[in-house]
Amino acid sequence: MEAVDTWILPALVGLGLAAACGLKTFLPLLMLAAAARFQLFGVALNDSFAWLASTPALVALALATALELAADKIPVLDHALSAVGTVARPAAGVLAAGSLFAHLDPATAALAGVIVGAPTAFAFNAAQGTARVASTATTGGLANPLFSLVDDALSFLTAAVAIVLPLLVLPLLGVMLWLAWRVWRRANSR
Repeated sequence: MEAVDTWILPALVGLGLAAACGLKTFLPLLMLAAAARFQLFGVALNDSFAWLASTPALVALALATALELAADKIPVLDHALSAVGTVARPAAGVLAAGSLFAHLDPATAALAGVIVGAPTAFAFNAAQGTARVASTATTGGLANPLFSLVDDALSFLTAAVAIVLPLLVLPLLGVMLWLAWRVWRRANSR
């Protein structure tokens, strides 16, 4: 049971939150911080990441989330957010994933966050970017705000599943990647 609490559950929750960070940088971090702050669903943070559940961090994450969600609906700003997100989203994935390894020393938790969070967030960010490029090419960017709403919902859903039902993370991520692959294939066939 110790391996489950130390490695498996944190890795599953970290995978889900990193994937959600690949779609939206701050929303999953806000959800994680709120769950830790209010001790919901057994979320516990590594001591070196405890600042994430502080009041200043929650306020900053709430503001950053609101700004990101609003700015992503504006076609010119969504491209800038995508460019910044190429670096910021994997970093957010590392932070989210690493913070969950509560029973490990800080260096090992950070390393686990890098291993779990960075590639996962990067993969989902890349899939989102591909869908946005296809949307921009086919609709001149007019459908991008609609895609942004879908990203918002998927990020929220993925983070919620990761926090509440971590055993469903792998099937959910598999379905999401399969759907992204189908969209990519359809866009490239035209």
